[in-house]
Amino acid sequence: MKLAHTAIRVPDIDAAVAWYESMLGLRVLSLPYLMDGDSIARDMGELLPEPAAVKAAILGNEEGDHVLEIIEYPRVSSGEATRVFTDNGLSHIGLICDDVDAMRHTLEAKGVEFITSQVADIAGLRTAWLRDPWGVVFILVEKRKRPERAYWRQYD
Repeated sequence: MKLAHTAIRVPDIDAAVAWYESMLGLRVLSLPYLMDGDSIARDMGELLPEPAAVKAAILGNEEGDHVLEIIEYPRVSSGEATRVFTDNGLSHIGLICDDVDAMRHTLEAKGVEFITSQVADIAGLRTAWLRDPWGVVFILVEKRKRPERAYWRQYD
């Protein structure tokens, strides 16, 4: 198996797509579209109240399977995000950037909430942590030691 996507549930897909595009610079690879009827019922009808419906968009940096799927369940009410960072389950999403300091400065000027007070140097990386308006945590990662390698191989 290979990783394909990570899905983020939001209450308003259009607002979320605009935020991820304008703030994080992700590219819309597939515009928001509604999936309902028999095909979505067969796929995930057991997971959603009837009649099952999903509105989804695909965002990323390039065509391929390593993308974010932004989803809204239009027939399900959305509660407040109440997860604590240390809860089990999805923790955060990593984004590679060329210059964490410059990116942090740019995003802070746009009003993005950072949840760490400074850029950190750790395991051959520079990092900074932020939260989107829906409570999803992201880490900005800059490769310092060996930029040609994967981020997780910087400490070798």
